[in-house]
Order: sequence, then structure tokens, then C-alpha cells
Amino acid sequence: MTAIAHLHPALVWKHFATLCEIPRPSKQETALRRHMADWAEARGLAATIDSAGNLLIRKAASRGRGDRLGVVLQAHLDMVCQANSGTVHDFTRDPIRPVERDGWLTAPDTTLGADNGIGVALALAALEDETLEHPPLEVLLTVDEEAGMGGARGLPPGLLTGRKMLNLDTEEWGEFYLGCAGGCDVAVIRHCRTEAVPEGYDGYRLRVHGLRGGHSGVDIHLGRGNANKLLIRVLRRLEKNTNLRLAAMSGGTARNALPREAWADIALPGRDAAGLASLLADLQALFRAELAGVDEAVAVEAVPATVSAAISLGDQSALLAALHAAPHGVRRMSADFQNVVETSDNLGLLSLSDGDFSASLMVRSLRSSGTEMLADEIVSLFTLAGCRITVSGEYPGWTPNPHSALLALCQDVYAREFGADANVQVIHAGLECGIIGAKYPEIDTVSFGPTIRGAHAPGERVEIASVDRSWRLLKAILAEI
Repeated sequence: MTAIAHLHPALVWKHFATLCEIPRPSKQETALRRHMADWAEARGLAATIDSAGNLLIRKAASRGRGDRLGVVLQAHLDMVCQANSGTVHDFTRDPIRPVERDGWLTAPDTTLGADNGIGVALALAALEDETLEHPPLEVLLTVDEEAGMGGARGLPPGLLTGRKMLNLDTEEWGEFYLGCAGGCDVAVIRHCRTEAVPEGYDGYRLRVHGLRGGHSGVDIHLGRGNANKLLIRVLRRLEKNTNLRLAAMSGGTARNALPREAWADIALPGRDAAGLASLLADLQALFRAELAGVDEAVAVEAVPATVSAAISLGDQSALLAALHAAPHGVRRMSADFQNVVETSDNLGLLSLSDGDFSASLMVRSLRSSGTEMLADEIVSLFTLAGCRITVSGEYPGWTPNPHSALLALCQDVYAREFGADANVQVIHAGLECGIIGAKYPEIDTVSFGPTIRGAHAPGERVEIASVDRSWRLLKAILAEI
């Protein structure tokens, strides 16, 4: 990890280098967790793995601090695994290869895993640093956060003893987060009847690509393109202008990432093929104009493909109409918090293969009623299209407590250390604080962290200087407590 070896603070970056070396997709954190548990035990620290697979490491208070209430440092082990098209990278085996560019650490063709690897590294550095002044520490490293917050959901009561918690999963330096959205997943399936493509039809694979993608909570308000929705627009235009037959499609790679690429296998009558290139060129120009300054590199293209069977025209019409009407993006902005999204949806995944259709939509809202309402709209829509729908993975939001004593302490320390006031914000992305807080209602929680851009997308990067500042702030807060 030559790009990391010289970075400061060395203790934090050393642990992040380990996180880059050991693969950690959601639900596959076992090797990393075992490595960290062994590391802790070798240092004389108590390590516990709970029934959900979360790792808890305890460190006794520094000299003279044993009478203080304990503090929990919390982050998650797993990362979103995304790679650019054409990049050969096996996230279950291959290490992440970061590079330094203009003050940022990035992985150009994959996700970096700074979300939430930097938070994990900060917590481990606090465990290792023997010069640190601190109360009793509990470092809670959860699993499966990115795929449904399974670790936080399974966290047993009675495990944590600390009464203050610093969540280290914030992605904007200079802000303390005091609340976040809750949400749920909506899964849609339907079996479609298939039949042979008529004689005289030519097969093609349509592709929509070149989009930036991003985090479906943090970046949902930026108006970036959704490859799934754009692909459906292309198919609807073809359905209107030609005798389209739809055979297969696929789009998106994670439910909580904005889809960057999508494709569909189609068949068209030979007489319609001549106008295909012109139609796609017009649509590409239209999409680039609509997404100017946001996602203007979007591309739409078609290449010949072998297509022998397609779904029935009735199923095709129902699916395309429902997907075209399916919500995506911001539904409502918060009236209580300036420039914060209240409710949104991400059409993250879709698939059609051998007549089996599925789609995954992720709903987020600061209000439980907002989550329920939007999820029910999606259920109603796809029910009309003859689909079966499952709503699952509901998790509560983190309700802000503006009177938090820990927040007041953090603000005072920040002002003293950096000579400015920190912002207090609520985030539309989901943090584990709400779930943990529901199990441990006596815990006072604040979240902070370094500046991360492009989380959940290839090219994810973290500002190196903000990592140093986050470490400085963490040490000062622990000493103050």
C-alpha cells in the first residue's frame, strides 16, 4: 500500500491499509473480523463476537479516568463493492488498490471503502494509541450495514455499557450529524410468459452507460441519471415507434447505489432496424441535455445480439409501464432542516431473464409515515402490473436530540481545536444510530467523520487532510469526556 505508507496520521492509515488488503463485502466480513479480534487479543484487549457477527473490543480507561462513563466508538466493517465496466476485480479476493491524487486518496476504477473503513481505522487507532487520554472505550464494529443493517438489527441488548456513542460514519468534515433517515426495501417479482421471436426480426443489446452513480442517500438530491430509468425510457420510445420485443434486461449492482449502467436484449423487425441508430442518437443527445453539468457523459448504444425468445406483448406492456411510472429520486424536501431530503426512492436493481422479472427499490425518509406512504405507492403500482411485492428491512430513523449533552461537548471541543463553529445537520442517508438507539435508549449519540466523495461508486475518494483533522478531533473529544 505505497500510496498510504507516508500518510499522516500513520496509526490511522496503517489500519486503513489493512482494510484495503482484506476483502469485506457485506455478509463476507468473517476474515476481517477474525483478523481484528486476533489483533485485539494480542494487545490484551477483550474481544467479543456477538450472535449477529458484530465485533466488540473493550479498552480500559487511561490513568485517572476509570470513574468516567464509558464511550462507544461505532463503525461498520463492510463496504459497497462497485467497479467500472471492463475492470477486472473480484471483491471477494482482490485487495483494493488506492492511489493519491491532489490531496485525496481514491480507487480510480472501484469503490475505495473509505465508507466506512476510515471510521473503523479511527476506532482501531484509538484502541492502539497508548498516549490517548480517554474514559473506558467500547469499539463496536458492525457487519452487513450496506446490505440491510443486519449487524445493528441483531445487536443484542445488554452488550454495551457506554452511555455516550460516537458514530464515525459521517462523510462531511466540519459537521456533526444528529439524525438520519429510516427506510425499507421493496422487492418486486413477476414471471412472464415467453415465446419465440417472429421471423424477420433482428436482435440487439441496448446499453445505457457512462453515468456517475453514487450513494442513494447522500447523492439522491444531485439529480444524477439513473441508468435503469433511462433504459426504460429508451424501451418505451421503441415500443411506441416499432414492434419491439423485449427478451432480457439488467441494471444496477446495489440497492443503495445509483445505477450507473443498464442493458436490455431486444428484437426488432428488420424494416425498423435502419432507424435504430438515429433514434438512439437522438435519445442520447436528449439525455445529455437533460443531465448537463451533472451526468453529461451518458451514452446510449446498440450492438447486434442473438435473441431467440422474448416475453409476451402483454407482459412487456405491463412491465415497461410500471417501471416507467415507478418513483425515483427526491419525493419531498424537509420543512424542518434546510436543504435536507425528507423522502426519496432509488430504483436500484432490475433484472429480466428467461421470463423471470425482479426489481429492488430502496425507500428512505426522515418520517416513518413518509417511508410507509411511498412504499405503499410502489406496492400499489406494481400490484396493478400483476407483480408480487415484498416490503422488508424496515429500520427506524435517528430522531434528532438538539439538547444532547454530547453534542454540546463536541461543539465546544471543535470550536476550541479549530477556531470555528461546526455545523449541526441531519442526513438523508441511513446510519445505524437509530437502530442502536432503539435498543439502547439511554445512549447519547453524535456522528462525525472526514470528507468522502463518491461513496458507493467507482472513484470514491477521501480527503486526506480531513482524516487528520478527524483523528485530532476524536482524541480531543475523548480527552474532554
